[in-house]
Amino acid sequence: MIPPKSPAPLHFTQLTAPNAQPSRWAVVLHGILGSGTNLRTFARKLALALPEWGFVLPDLRGHGDSPPGEAPYTVAACAEDVLALTETLGITPSTILGHSFGGKVALAAAQLAESRGRPVERVWVLDAPPGLPDVSLAVSSEVAQVVLALRGLPDRYERREELVTLLTAQGFSLSLAQWMTTNLRSTGDGLRWRFDLDVISALLQDYAVTDAWPYLHDPARHAQIDVVRAERSERWSDAELARFAAAPDDVHLHLLPDAGHWVHVDNPEGLLQMIQRAGLGGSGRR
Repeated sequence: MIPPKSPAPLHFTQLTAPNAQPSRWAVVLHGILGSGTNLRTFARKLALALPEWGFVLPDLRGHGDSPPGEAPYTVAACAEDVLALTETLGITPSTILGHSFGGKVALAAAQLAESRGRPVERVWVLDAPPGLPDVSLAVSSEVAQVVLALRGLPDRYERREELVTLLTAQGFSLSLAQWMTTNLRSTGDGLRWRFDLDVISALLQDYAVTDAWPYLHDPARHAQIDVVRAERSERWSDAELARFAAAPDDVHLHLLPDAGHWVHVDNPEGLLQMIQRAGLGGSGRR
């Protein structure tokens, strides 16, 4: 993997429980087309339930208020950015939690941190199969369809409702269309995207060819791995699920009921209880 010439300086927010002095830190990573705000409500629930923890929520490169940085636009480059941010903040995260695209970034960041002598204890991967996606599932996924649709839509709007109308007319749900409006920012000549669609496309292409299973099977791996599969998610092939039967003992697959891909929105209480029962952090692999 070719690393970027220099990491992209990521925009981020930090969350702690009121008056808390956290002794441990977790980095929380959003999915493609999102930003750190996507998981802020859920991270706040975690902070209240686990006041000894603090949370860092970055906008990944090319998303939200973070710049795209320099090429290449890859999962590995995103991982470099995340580690550079934690170094700037002067923290060594105990846990990295990532949703969807952010799940593979979390695994890549943990692997990179270990190679630099800064191992994390645990990685939580939310509805992101670690392996190469089934082609039919990848092409038909909602994210792929949205990116394809955006290619034919304007890059400037007077009102957010214009985007909602255009996306729902193409068959996308009202909730997804409304969520996409959070990616519009006000400029001097109207509302424009907060991301570069070419960068997004490049990141998605690299996601599709990034296989994290070698890291999961690495006998030298330090971090414990917890993968959450949403009960109604369409991203999991039978072949991918079968691989967990042969996974190391410290790679755990959890099933979250009553949830589609947006686990932290569909069943936040169930996800919170799952993480509390299993543990947000750990002592690392023994």
